[in-house]
Amino acid sequence: MRADDAAMASKAPESEQSSQQRILLVTGMLGAGKTTALRELEDLGWESIDNFPIRLLDRMVGGGTTDGHSLALGFDCRTRDFVPAEIIAQVKHWVEEDGLSISTLFLDCAGHELERRFNETRRRHFLAGDLPVPSGISAERELLAPMRRWADVLIDTTDFSTNDLKQTIREHFSQSAPQQMTVTVSSFAFARGKPPTADLVFDMRYLENPHWAPGLREQTGLDAGVGEFIEANPVFVSTFAKISSLLLELLPRYAEQGKAYVNIAFGCTGGRHRSVYSAEKMAQVLREGGFSPTVLHRNLGSRAEDLVEGTQHP
Repeated sequence: MRADDAAMASKAPESEQSSQQRILLVTGMLGAGKTTALRELEDLGWESIDNFPIRLLDRMVGGGTTDGHSLALGFDCRTRDFVPAEIIAQVKHWVEEDGLSISTLFLDCAGHELERRFNETRRRHFLAGDLPVPSGISAERELLAPMRRWADVLIDTTDFSTNDLKQTIREHFSQSAPQQMTVTVSSFAFARGKPPTADLVFDMRYLENPHWAPGLREQTGLDAGVGEFIEANPVFVSTFAKISSLLLELLPRYAEQGKAYVNIAFGCTGGRHRSVYSAEKMAQVLREGGFSPTVLHRNLGSRAEDLVEGTQHP
């Protein structure tokens, strides 16, 4: 190949990519969050259509459309003519013959959580008929197994809140990824559950609990007294230095791999003292290291309760 031919060839994919239509097929278990995912995709600039008729897929997707728009099509076991094997075969044809950019997102969720959500909304499962909800969930999971195995992106929403799912969708499908990696440093209470979207979690419960120190119970990690109490522990000084060194080494590596979002979480029992101070101090370390982290304190507003914090050790 001549040099000028090679140059033209290297430029072609970028030009084609800029005009090529992005197509995302969104499916998964009923109650796993498909509607929420499609609404968030719409907010991100995708054209979203829920409960899209399978028989119209060829008319909408086929033909090598290159209008540059990003299209998200949602369907599930309730959709007429929903046969996973046939959908997979058709998509493979479009990708191989028409060169379309088609991805599949599958939203999954544990059976016990799906059952809870159905009971909470008092809705009948489409495949259950006169049987209990678990029967419908089991039949649906068997039906969707090929789509789940084949999907490009799998998101398990078992422990997700609505906001957790929205954030995950943004991380995966934002059409304009941030030029710089977005770093979030947060604090949380283990007593109220771990944040499901955290990439790195550090458990600060190995430190003495300021909750039991005189005068510090009603204060938080934002107060000087709590900070002085934690800093007085030589174990904190040495371990925090190691955590800082680790993160300052890892974050540039994540950026090199194209990771757009990194969520770092510090946890303690009640989420008000040790985790809050650690998150604030780490955010300062990262700022000095050239990053611009966002700081969030999930449980800072929670009450200082002995029941949550446990009993003081003698």
